[in-house]
Amino acid sequence: MRCYFAPLEGITGYIFRNTYQEYFGGIDTYFSPFLGPNRDGGLRSGEINDILPEHNSGVRLVPQILTNDAAAFETVADRLREYGYEEINLNLGCPSGTVVAKKKGAGFLAEAELLEHFLDDIFARCCLRISIKTRIGMNSPEEFPALLELFNRYPVSELIVHPRVQTDFYKNQPNWDAFACAVDGAKMPVCYNGDLFTTEDIRRFAAQFPTVQTIMLGRGLLSNPGLAAQAEGHAPIEKKHLYDFHNTLLERYQEVLSGQRNVLFKMKELWVYLGSLFENHEKYAKKIRKAQTLAAYRKAVDDLFAEQELLRESAFTG
Repeated sequence: MRCYFAPLEGITGYIFRNTYQEYFGGIDTYFSPFLGPNRDGGLRSGEINDILPEHNSGVRLVPQILTNDAAAFETVADRLREYGYEEINLNLGCPSGTVVAKKKGAGFLAEAELLEHFLDDIFARCCLRISIKTRIGMNSPEEFPALLELFNRYPVSELIVHPRVQTDFYKNQPNWDAFACAVDGAKMPVCYNGDLFTTEDIRRFAAQFPTVQTIMLGRGLLSNPGLAAQAEGHAPIEKKHLYDFHNTLLERYQEVLSGQRNVLFKMKELWVYLGSLFENHEKYAKKIRKAQTLAAYRKAVDDLFAEQELLRESAFTG
């Protein structure tokens, strides 16, 4: 089974992707945190920096675009083609309230006519392969059959389905009945995304959907970087290996980010997920969150590694 690494804004940028690949591997494709072009198709400098080919030479990256403006999408696609990319991903899954209010991400799913015109335009003019990452609707799973029928009209290279509606955000159980509808009815390859946190989760999914060849993991990999390898039968990661990964990531952030504050922000975001891989991690996690200097942060992390053991599986539940 192929494994994709889902994009998580603020965490899975190029420094993280390259460091993860170096220490753990096992990922077929990484997806960039979404690019949000303005109406002229312009991107922020940080977005450009993240998808530059020289920053991603060690990984297979698919840039993800979040927009409801076909002209802006096409401008970004042209730029990505010049960089050598052959595939791009359209984000129709982001449930953020600010995104949805602008009729982007999962909010675009509620605008059937606008979405159809948008897809008409981008598939008529874009020369790159286009995959779509989608939720199953805004408010109800009953919206999904019509969405799937719409997607089937176009040469979508792959449909990545997170089977929740926008109003679920990341609560409630993923709707496997709706995902089965995609497996049975999609004309393009289908990838599953949603709440696979342990090897048992992955085995249960594979048993339920034996024909699905690709899964996308996000929070599961952040809470247990060895999850993909464990699902393939490899041993759980060792504490020293995880410690070395952490220290290398920290050093690389220090090389490119200015000031302790920015480095701490990056590292603390990771511990929202990673802490659950340790026994009795709560008091250490609190010290990590409260650290105002790199010295205090390092002390809290070193104490955690020295005094607690890794669990075989992460206790993260979302």
